[in-house]
Amino acid sequence: MGGLDIEYCMSIMTMVFIQIIYAGMSLGSRVVFLQGMSPRVFVVYRHAFATILLAPIAYFSGRSSGSYTLNLRSFSLIFFNSIIGVTLSQNLYFEGLYLTSASIASAMSNLIPAVTFLITAFIGMERVNIKSLRSIAKIIGTIICVSGAVCIALLKGPKLLNSENLHSKSIIGTTSGSDENWLLGCMFLIGNSVFWSIWIILQVPVYASHPNYISVSAWTCFLSTIHSSLVTLFLEPDLNAWKINSIFQFSCTLYSGIMGSGLVLCLQAWCIKNRGPLFSAMFNPLFTLIVTIFAALLLHEEIYIGKYY
Repeated sequence: MGGLDIEYCMSIMTMVFIQIIYAGMSLGSRVVFLQGMSPRVFVVYRHAFATILLAPIAYFSGRSSGSYTLNLRSFSLIFFNSIIGVTLSQNLYFEGLYLTSASIASAMSNLIPAVTFLITAFIGMERVNIKSLRSIAKIIGTIICVSGAVCIALLKGPKLLNSENLHSKSIIGTTSGSDENWLLGCMFLIGNSVFWSIWIILQVPVYASHPNYISVSAWTCFLSTIHSSLVTLFLEPDLNAWKINSIFQFSCTLYSGIMGSGLVLCLQAWCIKNRGPLFSAMFNPLFTLIVTIFAALLLHEEIYIGKYY
C-alpha cells in the first residue's frame, strides 16, 4: 500500500509540474506572437528543438537496453499520434491563443477533461454508472466544462480584472486581432481540446505497442516537425516568417521545445500509463488558474466574464 500511495502522490506532483510548465509556455508564446512571430513557425521550431534534445537520448537509451523495437504497427500509431497531438492540436491552440488571449486559451482547455470523459465512456475505457456518485460527479463536471466553454465564446459580460490604464501599460505593447476574430479563435481552441483529448487516449495503445517513453516522444517530435513544416510552408510561403527576431523569441521557443514538448511528453506518458487518460486530463483547471492570475499580473490582460464587446 505504501508503494501505491507514493506512486499516486508522484503522479499528482508530476501533473502539477506539467501544468506549471504549460502555463509558462502559454504566457511566453502569447508575447512572442504579439511581437510578430508566426504561431505556425513557432510550432515547427518548438518540436525541432525537442527532437534535437530527445533523439540522442532515445538512441543511446534504446541501444543500451535493447529491449524495445519499433515495428510497423508501433510506427503507424506514433505517426498518427504526432498528426493528432501536435500538427493539428498545437497549431489550432497557438492560433487560438494569438486570436484571443492567454487566459481565454487556458480556460478553453477545461474542455479537455469533458471531451476525454465522453470519448473514453463511449469506447468503453471509462465505466459510467448513474447510481455511482463518482460517475454523477464526472457527468456534472462535463456539463459545467462544456457550458463554460460556450459562455467564454458567446457571453457578453462585464470586466473582472484590470482597468484601461493597466492595459495601456502592458509589457506586450499591442493586441491581437479584433472582436471579429474572437469567435474564430475560440473555435480553434475547441478544436484543439478535441484533438488533444484524442491524443491523450491514443497514448494507451501507443505505449502498449512501444513502451519506451523517450523513444515515442522523440519520434513524435521528429514526425510532427516534418508535418508542421509542410503545413507552414503551404500556409506561409514568405520565408521571412521563419526569422527569429529577438533573443526573447528564441528563448521562448527553446523553452517550449525542451520543457513544453521534450520533458512534458515523457512525464505525461508516464502518468497516463500509470493512472489513465482521464487522470491526466483532469488537471487542466490548474493550468487555467495559473495562467489567468499571471496573465492579469504580468501581461495586464483584461479579464471578463466571457468576452466583452
